[in-house]
Amino acid sequence: MTIDSTGPDATDQGPPTAPPAGGIADRRAAVIGDGSRRGRALCRALSAVTDEWLGSVYASATDPTPAPALALVAVGGYGRGELAPGSDLDLWLLHGGDLDAAALTALAERLWYPVWDAGLKLGHAVFTPRQALALAARELDTATASLSMRHLAGDESLSADVRARALAQWRKRSARFLAELRDRVAARHASGDEVAFLLEPDIKEARGGLRDVHALGWAEVARPVLLAGDAAALAEAEATLLEVRVELHRATGRASDELLLERQDEIAAALGDAGADALMARVAAAARTVAWTGDEVWHRLSSSLAGPLGRLSRRDRRLGSGLVLRDAEVHVEGDAEVEGDPSLVLRAAAAAATAGVPIDRPSLERLGACSPVLDGPWPEDARLALVDLLATGPRAIPVLESLDQRGLVHRVLPEWEPNRSRPQRNAYHRFTVDRHLCEAAANAAALTAEVSRPDLLLVGTWLHDLGKGYPGDHTEVGMELMAEVAPRMGFADDDVATLVDMVRHHLLLPDVATRRDLADDDVIEGVAAAVGSLETLELLAALTEADSLATGPSAWGTWKAGLVAELVERVAHVLRGGAVAEVTAAGFPSPEVRRLLAEGTRVVSGEGNVLTVVAPDRPGLFSRVAGTLALKAVAVRGADAVSADGMAASRFVIEPGPGGCDWDDVATSVELALDGRLALAARVAQRSSPSRAQPRGRALLAPPRVRVDNHASATSTVVEVRAPDQVGVLYRITAALAELDLDIRMAKVATLGSEVVDTFYVSTAAGDKVSDRAHARELERAILHRLEH
Repeated sequence: MTIDSTGPDATDQGPPTAPPAGGIADRRAAVIGDGSRRGRALCRALSAVTDEWLGSVYASATDPTPAPALALVAVGGYGRGELAPGSDLDLWLLHGGDLDAAALTALAERLWYPVWDAGLKLGHAVFTPRQALALAARELDTATASLSMRHLAGDESLSADVRARALAQWRKRSARFLAELRDRVAARHASGDEVAFLLEPDIKEARGGLRDVHALGWAEVARPVLLAGDAAALAEAEATLLEVRVELHRATGRASDELLLERQDEIAAALGDAGADALMARVAAAARTVAWTGDEVWHRLSSSLAGPLGRLSRRDRRLGSGLVLRDAEVHVEGDAEVEGDPSLVLRAAAAAATAGVPIDRPSLERLGACSPVLDGPWPEDARLALVDLLATGPRAIPVLESLDQRGLVHRVLPEWEPNRSRPQRNAYHRFTVDRHLCEAAANAAALTAEVSRPDLLLVGTWLHDLGKGYPGDHTEVGMELMAEVAPRMGFADDDVATLVDMVRHHLLLPDVATRRDLADDDVIEGVAAAVGSLETLELLAALTEADSLATGPSAWGTWKAGLVAELVERVAHVLRGGAVAEVTAAGFPSPEVRRLLAEGTRVVSGEGNVLTVVAPDRPGLFSRVAGTLALKAVAVRGADAVSADGMAASRFVIEPGPGGCDWDDVATSVELALDGRLALAARVAQRSSPSRAQPRGRALLAPPRVRVDNHASATSTVVEVRAPDQVGVLYRITAALAELDLDIRMAKVATLGSEVVDTFYVSTAAGDKVSDRAHARELERAILHRLEH
């Protein structure tokens, strides 16, 4: 027995007589280049020409006298007839043991070398039937490969016999194999990557991808695991994913299963989608079907494999009118009036999430077929059930997904449908709109103890981005939708107003905290006036955290959390009747920094996450420090600056890496920069060379934009810059500000995925705003030039 998935050694000269290649490269190219074929049709056409060619290779290899009991078979994707343009050829050579080792090796070489010579990737093995079956009895990969075995050439009875015995063996050992297969699937899913929600999904390996479809197929062969409608739904989802994979291979010219941003428009056009958003919505819907069906199957199989003693309950437990808990599932009782009980769907969902179990599949199908649409006033128990469901946190998500798979979320909330599987194609958001809302609500459940109205927090968070599925500004549309939905749910007028305000201001706290001067009286008083009450403020604070955590890894961290907490504390002080000056006076510079300014001595000191620089005032001082920090790969999150009597002080708040910050090294480099002994421009340009790897999501980024605002602050001009994240962005912007002799009083630096949003409070050398329009245009021109060159 020999198994190998590699090509020949570079020094190997091949077999004595090279068999003909048969023009397979041209024939494959003709199939791949035929734009009328997509997905499975192309795979089957490619399999067919490959089958024919391999048949001629086999005939040549066995000429003049074919050996008895010898067969060439395809396994894996090729065995299933799913040969994508970049797929490997997985082949087994089966033999009856009649050939000696030397003859068998020579024969195998005559089969494999033409494949390698044609430039095709080959996985190959040589087995007797006993060897193949013995290995398939021990190893899951070989066992599943044998299930896809397809005869190509030679003794067809030999192939059929091995395949039949392998199938019988798979079914006989199904308990062990299915348990191992289930665990393999779970381990692969543990990475957290999901086709439906990734910005650049792996169509094959991520959760909900083609690998999951194959696993479900193998399980179904072992024992019936799919329920009515599952096979058809999986086939439709697989067809979508497979055609995307085929187009990826075709577009890239290689075995690429990752749907990168820069390819999405191209793939959408090839498949006839209206655009990349339409393509990704189709992909997300297909992947969600696969993932949900898999969850259902593996749950039922786990219960089956555990046996009666392994199930959570063996007796029915009533869960309210029409509902029972039975065998670790929520069941709708046979005599329940599904059509006449508008709260039943939400009550069943809340019961399932509370118990941490799914809704029984027949019950789910019955609810999907018979439940009424809640487009009128809700009964009170429906609203209470929704709140109970959302209050279960992460356990609500799979239950909501089950409802969504049978159109029940739409029945409960008709306004939900435009958001279903709606992609957010940017590097900042991780999830589709609907999944983002569910994830945010799950996060909010952990914060209910921090607010006086948990029900408003949960519902407001679940619906805060509902407007994204509709044309227009999503906040304005979302407010209109909330004003319609909340009364229908049964909320009182005051509560409706609060829920609308949650939508209106759901971005207020993070935007102000990360882009405005929290020591500015006008800023704090403006937020207090907008929020209006302590109750709304605490709801917005919790919504901000829940929303940010659901957005993506770059949307929430200790720096942003600290800024939001500082803003909330100051606004709360004002809402309680306190004077704003009492919370804004204790800003930068501190008494210690004032002392250093008065002494007139240069100081460069780093401690914790703060770098303080005091030095004689000069143009570009702030920029020199920013450039040095860029060279040291130190991420700046905020900065303040002040000058007095010919001295200047700057405070840079950084986000230290896993190993902390070597302040001694940083301070030494800052000293060199201040002395003019570092070629900052050249060094920063070298570090930001285009040859360096670009972050994911960059393909969707807009070009740099600059906004000059003379109304946001009473004393300074606020300059907001949005630009693709790259090494030295802060240095380049501040160098442009220095070029125009502008003083930087305060800076806030935020990174949103692959984009930065940097805000600067600046004034002229005379301490005035940049009020002249021509001056403001020159300011914009200078910044854009620095960022684009």
